[in-house]
Amino acid sequence: MSHTVEILSVGTELLLGNIANTDAQMLSQGLSGLGLNVYWHTVVGDNPQRAREAVAIAKQRADVIITTGGLGPTCDDLTKNVLAEAFGKKLVFDEDSAQRIRDWFARNKRTMTDNNLQQAMLPEGCTVLVNDWGTAPGCAFQAEGVHVIMLPGPPSECRPMFLHRAVPYLQTLSEGVIASHTLKLFGIGESSMEAQLRDKMNAMTNPTLAPYAKEGECELRVTAKAASDEEAQALLRPTVEQVKQLFGPLVYGVDVPSLEAVVLEGLKSRGLTLGTAESCTGGLMAKRLTDISGASAVFKGGIVSYTNEVKAQLLQVPAPLLRQFGAVSAQVAAAMAEGARQALGCDVALSSTGVAGPDRDENGNEVGTAFVAIAVPGETYVRPLRLGTRPMRERIRTQVASHAFDLVRRYLSGLPYQD
Repeated sequence: MSHTVEILSVGTELLLGNIANTDAQMLSQGLSGLGLNVYWHTVVGDNPQRAREAVAIAKQRADVIITTGGLGPTCDDLTKNVLAEAFGKKLVFDEDSAQRIRDWFARNKRTMTDNNLQQAMLPEGCTVLVNDWGTAPGCAFQAEGVHVIMLPGPPSECRPMFLHRAVPYLQTLSEGVIASHTLKLFGIGESSMEAQLRDKMNAMTNPTLAPYAKEGECELRVTAKAASDEEAQALLRPTVEQVKQLFGPLVYGVDVPSLEAVVLEGLKSRGLTLGTAESCTGGLMAKRLTDISGASAVFKGGIVSYTNEVKAQLLQVPAPLLRQFGAVSAQVAAAMAEGARQALGCDVALSSTGVAGPDRDENGNEVGTAFVAIAVPGETYVRPLRLGTRPMRERIRTQVASHAFDLVRRYLSGLPYQD
């Protein structure tokens, strides 16, 4: 039997957008690996009637319901009450859970109020999912042909509770394994990528191909289902290779976190260092690099040269270049990269200059006009960019930074800088 899963997230803060629903994302990824099909995500606020309606719908269409949130000690923590009522179960006091709650408060030297013991009220006959990462226990039960699993909402509790408590329970339900690989592409739009793959995607059943548009780049997820991971991988490998051959240098990695992570790893493996000189990106390249742990082994530093004075003084960009061509030019981009390489003493240097908007610059350059450059021993290359006048300022900055990283990626791989 193939199981259908609905994830029911409880919390008004999710509906208001005050916090992102990272629990649902984490659960979907984990359930896919178990071979369980997630068909629905539902978010409902801390309202008993609407929660009852959501559960009634879930009961009709899913045989596994996993809830997150609403297990705490306050009056708006209603998940257990609603689920117990929906499946005709009484809530009973679990002394073991109560003692663990008391011990948690004592261990953390905090005063426990009586309402915290509400967390020890659990559906009669349920499997208690012990929470070693917080106070609210989770629980699981089966009734009316439906498996119900309740997990706490805080991500620091939900994730370990799922991995260490819910997964062993769910593994008894799983039939087969779902495995996937994600190919990351840069330098092609989603519509162009999809057009080249449309016939293939429509003809595929197992494995399947699914395109995703990310900020300034694209992803292709190849997914297969089989009795074991080995069989699933055997199904995946030919398709992954076919896609890599089709798109060639546009594919910058498989199952890699980001373009900048690929760049850092490539530089590190070759013992090379990197520096940046940024104008229109305003330090975004440096931020994206230093967001990655261990970047200090490669990244020597960055200079945000937002004005011509800084370009001239710190990067030694010749004043005649600035006067003749303007800051947004191939000539200045090249000089910035070369100046950064000298100033920072790095092996590879990147630069960015452009018009991020919302208005043209003083020289009449349109919004979206930009140049990125790479300087390496004996060579400097500039890539001109025309990113359009309509993209938002932040999107332009993101794309410019990614184009700069792509230059490094191509340099390290021995690929031409431009297709």
